[in-house]
Amino acid sequence: RARRSVHRRGGYDKSNGVGGMRYVVCLDCGIDFAPETVEAEIIQNVRTILKTRLGSAPFAREIGITWDHLDKPLPVAKSIMRAAIIDAVSEHEPRAKVEKVIYTGDGMEGLLMPRVIISIGGASDE
Repeated sequence: RARRSVHRRGGYDKSNGVGGMRYVVCLDCGIDFAPETVEAEIIQNVRTILKTRLGSAPFAREIGITWDHLDKPLPVAKSIMRAAIIDAVSEHEPRAKVEKVIYTGDGMEGLLMPRVIISIGGASDE
């Protein structure tokens, strides 16, 4: 069994396991105007994409996530949201690859928060 270590820093969790570095992007962190590493910059870009409603960013209306999942049944909402996250991240931050989307919160109470696990770099990059 692979050993995993998790480190918390700058708005993301970093884990080292089989297959390279994976990061859990946190949505509740602020903006760092001078990220110290390329990884921190990529993670911040992914967080910005996830926190932006599609069409709401001036001069960049194509960046963000659609809200088409609102008022849908929970399984449908999760599917729509997962597809929107994968599409938006792959288009606007190609250095990151979405590995997994996990939901926290209670959809029945109106709160469905995605935890997005991404990988950066690796053999699949061109």
